[in-house]
Amino acid sequence: MAVPSQAIAPTDAELLKAQGDLWRHSLYYLTSMAFKCAVELHIPTAIHNLGGSTTLPDLVTALSLPKTKLPFLGRLMRLLVTSGIFASDGSNGDGAEAIYRLNPLSWLLVDGVESEDHTYQKYYVLATCSRHYVEASLSLADWFRKDLPEPVPSPFEYLHGVPLVHESTKLLDEELDRIVEEGVAAHDNLAIGTIIRECSDVFSGLHSLTYCCGRQGNASAKAIMRAFPDIKCIVLNLPRVVETSTPVAVPADDAVTNVTGDLFHTIPPAQAVMLKLVLHFWSDDDCVKILEQCRKAIPSREEGGKVIIIEILLGPYMDPVMYEAQLLKDMLMMVNTKGRQRSEDDWREIFTKAGFSGYKIAKKIGARGIIEVYP
Repeated sequence: MAVPSQAIAPTDAELLKAQGDLWRHSLYYLTSMAFKCAVELHIPTAIHNLGGSTTLPDLVTALSLPKTKLPFLGRLMRLLVTSGIFASDGSNGDGAEAIYRLNPLSWLLVDGVESEDHTYQKYYVLATCSRHYVEASLSLADWFRKDLPEPVPSPFEYLHGVPLVHESTKLLDEELDRIVEEGVAAHDNLAIGTIIRECSDVFSGLHSLTYCCGRQGNASAKAIMRAFPDIKCIVLNLPRVVETSTPVAVPADDAVTNVTGDLFHTIPPAQAVMLKLVLHFWSDDDCVKILEQCRKAIPSREEGGKVIIIEILLGPYMDPVMYEAQLLKDMLMMVNTKGRQRSEDDWREIFTKAGFSGYKIAKKIGARGIIEVYP
């Protein structure tokens, strides 16, 4: 017998607020598209080149846009300022009197900045706002209704016929494949300086480190070696398709030894193995298999052996905006991959299944957790 529903009788004020919330949630995609437009027009770089602040007429001139587009650009900038993507002094309207400035978010989208803490994020925005990503998210309801065989493909793979971040992605669209690779690399390298400064105890005393990255990990490895020159670092560049079980040496960097290999079969031995933003692409079972190989590659805990994991640590331990960002990242993984973002309880279960004796969350930095896992 059905349980009677509890009657909801909103007040007039609640109904009006609910309508505003409905507008926001239905139209959030327009903020993403406005953001993508600003990146494609190179607005952050233009503001930077104009000295860090600009008026709307000067911005139109710098971007070589038709003068007739000035009021429309003002409306775009008004939304992006309100959304926290740019800063503004003066008028909150769309008039020419407003002064537009960069903030920390838009600073990450300035091309050509030479700074250890600056990682150009253009391609991350272009990838996540791409047609293929959006189409996959639009297919969610159909994907939920389908009784698909295990392992269940992601909505992206179900719709497009190929998985994302995979050798076959370029068969779908070579430009998408390039943008995704560039975007993931930029995302992964962001904040490595902060991690080194805030978590020096994690790296101090190590004599060797195998850094398992998905792609283009030398920038982060070099940063670690500059801060800790006594560490001998091997970068394991992961092939997109797991086919071989023996790492193949590739030409060495001046400071970093590079190898390509297979996380599921062999990892170059070292005192510590570091996995930075890798495991969220994989299912729980695959994470266990990867971590079992990591455990084989390191010495005992008494000899200083450990696995260093840097991943989003899902949970409302920060402000609601950051928690929402974490949940959106989890949805991104659900729509486009077979992986997910994980809470501390999720990680504890995986570590136990992989045969580790314990772990410690060394630090929480932003949405990320730096976790030391012991054999």
